[in-house]
Amino acid sequence: MEIRFMVFVLTAALMLSVELAAGGTFSSRLIHGYSDEAMSFWASKGKSVTCPKRESVEHMRLLLSNDLKRQRLKLGLQKQLLFPSEGSKTHFYGNDLSWLHYAWIDIGTPNASFLVALDAGSDLLWVPCDCVQCAPLSSSYYSMLDKDLNEYSPTRSSTSKHLSCSNRLCELGPNCQSPKERCPYTVNYYSENTSSSGFLFEDQLHMTSVGGHEHQGSVLAPIIIGCGSKQSGSYLNGAAPDGVMGLGPGEISVPSLLAKSGFVPHSFSLCFDKSNSGTIFFGDQGPENQRLSSFVSLDGNYNTYIVEVQRYCLGGTCLKQNGFQALVDSGSSFTYLPSEIFTKVVTEFEEQINATRLATEDFPYCYKASSRGLPNIPSMKLVLAANQSFVIQNPVFTISSGQGDNFYCVGILPIEGMIGIIGQNLMQGYRMVFDWENMKLGWSYSKCQDIGGSAKVPPTPPPSGLASNPLPTNEQQRNPGGHAVAPAIAGKATLKPSAASLHAVSCRHCAMSYLLLSLVLWLPYLI
Repeated sequence: MEIRFMVFVLTAALMLSVELAAGGTFSSRLIHGYSDEAMSFWASKGKSVTCPKRESVEHMRLLLSNDLKRQRLKLGLQKQLLFPSEGSKTHFYGNDLSWLHYAWIDIGTPNASFLVALDAGSDLLWVPCDCVQCAPLSSSYYSMLDKDLNEYSPTRSSTSKHLSCSNRLCELGPNCQSPKERCPYTVNYYSENTSSSGFLFEDQLHMTSVGGHEHQGSVLAPIIIGCGSKQSGSYLNGAAPDGVMGLGPGEISVPSLLAKSGFVPHSFSLCFDKSNSGTIFFGDQGPENQRLSSFVSLDGNYNTYIVEVQRYCLGGTCLKQNGFQALVDSGSSFTYLPSEIFTKVVTEFEEQINATRLATEDFPYCYKASSRGLPNIPSMKLVLAANQSFVIQNPVFTISSGQGDNFYCVGILPIEGMIGIIGQNLMQGYRMVFDWENMKLGWSYSKCQDIGGSAKVPPTPPPSGLASNPLPTNEQQRNPGGHAVAPAIAGKATLKPSAASLHAVSCRHCAMSYLLLSLVLWLPYLI
């Protein structure tokens, strides 16, 4: 009965549009398929149509079913993943670029390339732009790079337009003198005196799709970008000189905007293998056999990737009374535990390791290999909510001294407060899935080569292959002989919880074609 009723509804809408257009005008008005007017129309044609009682359980179930069908049409029947047009590979340059992971992305028309740090702890994508105070961008300043870094300029991109202060995503809008002014932004990060500021713009992010209806194709995704004219702190000292891609769940982030434009689900994955390379995929919700733990609220708000850590285990010992909440953050090189928990962990670690501690200036728990061989490093794991084990595959990192000695340091540091940080050093060897759509963190062992096996950059995609949807909105390991400092840790930008609104699109002369197309698209799902 439901299938027949939906066919009737589509046919009714088509016939009503035909009658309205018979007078020679090309206009139409929308009539809800379950409205009294629609029922009267069928009655006038001698048709008897039964529909669920308005606001009944059956009526709500039918509406929900139709919403799911439309969403399936929008996202595609097959799984589609997106990755940056320059490739899904992430890059790691060690101490040369603050021990963070990076990806090359293309923005604007014509496109310009940027090497952005991947940061799940913040939301905004910003790049150096019309610089007043930026880090050096010349390749001669960075020995590991073979090309200069870019500076974005809105005037050089034909698809760029400023975000006005009246836009709901303009957090500083209330401070503007006029709603038509350009929207300013300032993002302050956890690292001392580290920030980026400038103005917000809309532009296009060049992406490549794999899976879905076509094996591989090019996509132009509308995004919001921070024109970062002024940086401070760590961002002037080698951390993210060419910008940061905020991967947080906020409305202004790239994963959120891709989802709201209907390209992919609100989810993405990062994979860092033990050789320090990796991948990034948007829309990835992970394999079926992955472990899962729910995201939890922070002070009653769900606005960042926080998980509940119930226990910390070393060897065969799980410490008592050591539960805490932790931010899962790819923008943090190392892992940070609340001070009280940190003391318990390193005390137990000291009891289990067969080596003498040699503290360094910045990492107090380092150990030297003895003549008997490597120290016996105890295994570690976090037990997250629902008793889900997160085995730490790489709890230590190595330091080489000028005399050829190797030191093994625990990549864990204390932090004030009761919120810890699970940094990228503990993510190595895992495919980490940040699934905001289902409010789950997923993880599974991976060599970072089993996701989107053919995710390579297509050779010069033709312009006709581009797809675009409208924007849905009105540190560091110690350097031998040097000084190791804490990495740039991104802070979560405060955003309003309201959903972004879709642009209204007017179309006088396409109503008939649209209804016909809708009928053609819907019929396969209704029979």
